[in-house]
Amino acid sequence: MALDPESLRRLAHLARLRLSDAELAAYGTQIGAILEHLEELKKLDVAGVPPLDHAVDLSDVRRDDEPRPGLSPEAALGNAPTTTGPFFTVPRILDLP
Repeated sequence: MALDPESLRRLAHLARLRLSDAELAAYGTQIGAILEHLEELKKLDVAGVPPLDHAVDLSDVRRDDEPRPGLSPEAALGNAPTTTGPFFTVPRILDLP
């Protein structure tokens, strides 16, 4: 299914692409091949095929949310370049009053 040059120009315009005539010709051939393939797919009988939300089966891969011991303040601040008491000290990035 070949697209005429005007349809290709309109498609490129809708996609916000500036294509030369040579690019339009090259992409036109490729788009034509894609459209032909889609026409073949339309011929398939998919009446009994359930819709998919993902190509492969997925399961919940997250761990259970169970409380466990965290870092002590000393361990959390151990590699900090500067601290003030039990807090990280970072450079000011906003000039607020």
